[in-house]
Amino acid sequence: MRKITYTQATMEALQEEFRRNDRVISMSNDISVELREEFGEERIRLTPISESAFVGAATGLAGSGFVSVVDLRMATFAFVAMDQMVNQMAKITYMFGGQAKFPVLLRMSIGAGIHMAAQHSISPYSMYMNVPGLKLIVPSTPYDIKGLLKTAVRDPNPVICFEHSALAMVTGEVPEEEYTLPFGKADIKREGQDVTVVALSQMVHEALAVAEAMEKQGVSVEVVDPRTLVPLDSQTIKKSLAKTGRFVVVDEACRTCGAAAEILAQVAEDDEVFRKLKATPQRVCGIDIPIPYSPPMENYAIPDRAKIAAAVNKVLGR
Repeated sequence: MRKITYTQATMEALQEEFRRNDRVISMSNDISVELREEFGEERIRLTPISESAFVGAATGLAGSGFVSVVDLRMATFAFVAMDQMVNQMAKITYMFGGQAKFPVLLRMSIGAGIHMAAQHSISPYSMYMNVPGLKLIVPSTPYDIKGLLKTAVRDPNPVICFEHSALAMVTGEVPEEEYTLPFGKADIKREGQDVTVVALSQMVHEALAVAEAMEKQGVSVEVVDPRTLVPLDSQTIKKSLAKTGRFVVVDEACRTCGAAAEILAQVAEDDEVFRKLKATPQRVCGIDIPIPYSPPMENYAIPDRAKIAAAVNKVLGR
């Protein structure tokens, strides 16, 4: 099977969906030349640098029979459009009593590790998890982002896709034939027997590296990638934990009130699964601070392979 980059898989997904449905339109203040050359100015709209305005316009267009694909670029820029996203887009189908659908795909880059300082290194998906009405996807591989993006464009609800900047040039196998991936279905990236590690986004690759290294030490680590946070496939996670009895969650975002905390809470609330724990579950998360610009300080603030391995060893009692 061919291998392409995360960025190439993203572009392929959009091109295929734009060809499939001529009601799909794009809005961004930084357009893709490749998309505009193929689909024209009417569908690939270059907007002013006013996120609140074009996110609001995208919602209106979606309610008028279009499918809006909005590239906000960095997640930081989305904050100036929070009223449109949280007060309007997320609630409008409910407030209309389901009489209208609002298919909007919001794309935004996230993540630290590339020395972009505090304002451009965040992973704020847990904020949006607290907003009913939004679906959230966090693809970690080229295969996943292509399949999930195609599903997102076809979904009648608002979807936010969080794309880690460090994944742009990661390569992986992607079929040439068309496919989609369902929301709410986690993927077991590596099977194991001793410890379950649930990892998000870029941390999936770090967890896989740790699992490979620990295999040489006789430790079998299962790596689970939720792929979507809303809906969250808690059943696959619980099934893995019931098998291994040991649990680690790895998330680059801040520790307090993060996605890792929600995943742990869902496990803890299930009596049957909770009784099968052989050790106290561990979280490996970013420190609750603005991400430093200094590379050594940045590295200290976010999870890495050594921190993941330490958590695995702790649940193993080593």
